[in-house]
Amino acid sequence: QVQLVESGGGLVQAGGSLRLSCTASGSIFRIYASGWYRQAPGKQRELVASVISGGSTNYTDSVKGRFTISRDNAKNTVYLQMDSLKSEDTAVYYCNLKYTTIQFLGLKVFDSWGQGTQVTVSS
Repeated sequence: QVQLVESGGGLVQAGGSLRLSCTASGSIFRIYASGWYRQAPGKQRELVASVISGGSTNYTDSVKGRFTISRDNAKNTVYLQMDSLKSEDTAVYYCNLKYTTIQFLGLKVFDSWGQGTQVTVSS
């Protein structure tokens, strides 16, 4: 069973930076896509940034130029570097992984979520 463990959240002043990490453990054969989502109080969960197996990245408009998603395939880890943080970035951030396992070798694609990490930006 694959588990995702997130770290790096916390409290930061507006204009500051944080780096989130999400490490997957288990019998992963291939990761097809990695993404970071966030959910603010009273709002729906939204996609913040994603990276697919070929390396292409995608960002929601509100974070373009401020956030950078990256990955370390050898460590099964995806990162989200967040710079120039704003109060509206305050939310619980979740990582998401779409992958296949050694058991299924691409015949089945799984979708797993991290436990979430709180990011609070004070103005």
